[in-house]
Amino acid sequence: MSKPKVAVVGCGRWGRNIIRNMSQLDALVAVVDQDERRGAEQSQQYGVPAYSSAAEARSGAGANAVVIATPAETHAQLAIEALALGLDVFVEKPMSTRVGDGERMIRLAADLKRVLMVGHLLEYHGAVIKLKELVDSGELGRIEYAYSTRLNMGLVRHEENALWSFAPHDIAVLLLLLGQMPIQVTAVGGSYLQPNIADVTMTNLLFDGGVRAHIFVSWLHPFKEQKLIVLGTKKMVVFNDVVADHKLLLFDRHIESIEGELVAHRVEGTPVEYPGTEPLRQECQHFLECIETRHTPRTDGWNGLRVLSVLQASQRSIQLNGEPVTLRAGLQEIIYA
Repeated sequence: MSKPKVAVVGCGRWGRNIIRNMSQLDALVAVVDQDERRGAEQSQQYGVPAYSSAAEARSGAGANAVVIATPAETHAQLAIEALALGLDVFVEKPMSTRVGDGERMIRLAADLKRVLMVGHLLEYHGAVIKLKELVDSGELGRIEYAYSTRLNMGLVRHEENALWSFAPHDIAVLLLLLGQMPIQVTAVGGSYLQPNIADVTMTNLLFDGGVRAHIFVSWLHPFKEQKLIVLGTKKMVVFNDVVADHKLLLFDRHIESIEGELVAHRVEGTPVEYPGTEPLRQECQHFLECIETRHTPRTDGWNGLRVLSVLQASQRSIQLNGEPVTLRAGLQEIIYA
């Protein structure tokens, strides 16, 4: 078993969080950034060398794995280069901006027997793990509908729109909970700050059996909101990730027929307990364990590809002004094989 020796590629806002965790887990051996100043800052803070490429980190610091936390459009190229060097790879979401590149990454990792993990952080969140348990146990009954919001003011990007920046989190969780790919996607978006870069998008996912899910994302919103509501035939659950306490609430679905009229009764939510460990720490620890054991990551390349496929279909629908887009035939079988 190889002892993890990790180089983090990308010393930006999110990369610094990963660097902190990898250092605390005693796995950080180098940082990599094209910006010498940013690399030097992290090098000095954590006592590891800074390089300008993964190849230099491999030869200079003995790195046998990398975490790629750079802008999305660079993910595929950097991941493919790292895999070709014989490095295990943890690439942040989305794994790529094109399905074809994602497929290439999966094939290369399999051919070279390298770990390929995609950074779908919420799948390591204690509340989401507990929510998945509730769904699988039948506590909610049959899932009928889900609605997700991820809204904030700021973090405006110029290289990707709000869909690609925010929605991967929500898509990953919905696919995890429902255990299937959508049949059809429709999406619309509005560009208000920059031409052709949507600041606000709404995506509608249609699943087998009539299950629907909506994802509303925006970086042009007056307050921060990160909320997921899942409606089942027995109970409903709300995951509110911006509140300090009781992030996960379970509600009875109390609807009765009175003299032929359906009457819905408002009920109080019951807090659901779950482990409160930092999701990023859990995610980084999982990557290190996969390096050592050679096990397939929970969020492997196929996991990343299914999210990427929904993103690409959603983007296509936005470009078609909300026309429905059917996902590629056979993708379901490929992903869940």
